[in-house]
Amino acid sequence: MNYKISFSNPNRHYIDIECTIDNISLPQIEVQLPSWRPGRYELGNFAKNIQQFKVLNSRGVALQYKKNTKDKWLINTEGESIITIVYNYYAAELNAGSTWLDETQLYVNPINCLIYCEQKLEEPCRLEIKLPLDYDLAGALNVISTSKENNQKVIKTIAEDYHVLVDTPFICSNSLQHNLFVLDGVEFNIWFQGECKPDWAKIIGDFFIFINEQFVLFKTFPTERYHFLIQVLPFQFYHGVEHADSTVIAIGPSYNLMRKDLYDELLGVSSHELFHTWNVKNIRPKEMLPYKYNSENYATTGYVYEGVTTYYGDLMLYRSGIFTDADYFKTLTQQIQKHLDNHGRFNYSVAQSSFDTWLDGYVPGVPNRKVSIYTEGCLLAFMADAQIRKQTANKASLDDVMVILYNDFGKNKIGYTANDYQTIIENITGKDWNHFFYSLVDGIEPFNELLADSLDYFGLELSVVASKKPYESFLGFKTLEQNNETIVVSIFPNSLADQAGLSLKDKIVAVNGFEVKNNLNDWCNYFWRESFTLKVITEGKSREIKLKSNTEMYYKTYLVMKNDQISPEQSDNFNKWIGRKF
Repeated sequence: MNYKISFSNPNRHYIDIECTIDNISLPQIEVQLPSWRPGRYELGNFAKNIQQFKVLNSRGVALQYKKNTKDKWLINTEGESIITIVYNYYAAELNAGSTWLDETQLYVNPINCLIYCEQKLEEPCRLEIKLPLDYDLAGALNVISTSKENNQKVIKTIAEDYHVLVDTPFICSNSLQHNLFVLDGVEFNIWFQGECKPDWAKIIGDFFIFINEQFVLFKTFPTERYHFLIQVLPFQFYHGVEHADSTVIAIGPSYNLMRKDLYDELLGVSSHELFHTWNVKNIRPKEMLPYKYNSENYATTGYVYEGVTTYYGDLMLYRSGIFTDADYFKTLTQQIQKHLDNHGRFNYSVAQSSFDTWLDGYVPGVPNRKVSIYTEGCLLAFMADAQIRKQTANKASLDDVMVILYNDFGKNKIGYTANDYQTIIENITGKDWNHFFYSLVDGIEPFNELLADSLDYFGLELSVVASKKPYESFLGFKTLEQNNETIVVSIFPNSLADQAGLSLKDKIVAVNGFEVKNNLNDWCNYFWRESFTLKVITEGKSREIKLKSNTEMYYKTYLVMKNDQISPEQSDNFNKWIGRKF
């Protein structure tokens, strides 16, 4: 399959695409546009972005076709050995997994927009890209030639098969900022697209350090080159998507890029996505090897491919010294806070939630139904790491599990199962881990006891205090302030707020008759010792909710911290885990 990508009016956001298929010997063939993209385990329905579609033979004569499903076409090819499918794709969504065209750049995630023929998936694919003369190309595409034709730059590339091609996003622009370094023979490229002022010395220094820490763990890197493609947006944003030899990261706002909070987010997502190079791009669940692009790829092991990656993404920054104790404890606290605030943990296991990403995606869904494979998986990885160390007197850890998965499964292109993961842990520890997997992974038993024990093993503890917003702690609801509106986003089951009739998505407009304008907490504090009435808008209808606080605490605030009386043994455990002292 050979492809051509071009565009004429970038403000319309339409990319023009041609796909030529040769050596056809069947009277009919089917072509398919992927239904989802690896790294996002939900249906994407990319075909909704195709406006025009036609099929031509080698003489330019239109051929008959029929659309059989939302993203599959049956083409009459009798007597034709070569056909070209000509279509366009609306590229008007900008995130880390999308395709975008405007007057500043062409950004393509090929999985969104390149159709395929099932029988041709394993054959080499060529891609030709037509660009303005001053545009450069960022990404891991294998460029075989660059030329000038009709006042345009023409870049020709080749991929060993369709799988490689659609796993290779790229950005074309005349405003790319680029730098690179080499570590153990591997070239690492960092690209920025969008308004930003990167501090290259700091960025390269920090990236070198955390990448080296991941090298220390796995001892080898799966590819010869790697590209960080970073889309810097002018507004608040955070998103990353992994690929075999690159990642796309979308982050903002531009003016905060080098300030600590956002820069730490950049480091965190970059470390996370790099770890995916091993964990999911190579260490892949059996259900996803190979990827099936035309349907759901159900798997219950999201706690491994996303959860373990979340755990190690931050841990690598901590081990390397980029994150301080406070930085790492903050990220671990955030995971614990999200876990304990989510009452879906009493209803759906992380394994079930992994399976059901295909049902309701990455949104919370109906209240208190499911959990996050990132959060629950991260905490399960932390606890597994601590317990493996505890059971082996620090002679082994989760590090060893991941290295075995990479060497025995990833390198040999063998998909692993949940049972494989458990078996490796049991072989390393010599212990039975059925309770951990049956009750915590596949079941909904609370984490509290094992989490406390795991923290204590490293001399850490979890402190609990009331929220700084008393309506969260003592009334039982949380809000989001957006566009001068205060919206209820979470309600603690059976709390005062729940019993009083407050509903999700209610807009709180007044407290005791005083208008709320991003100051709900101030008014609640002011009337705290009194009964007070919330005026809310529910689906356009005004209601009153009468409340009086009590001493029962609902939502709590958690904080991971060092134990003041840490023992020499705990200190030794900590040092072996993190590789440095307090």
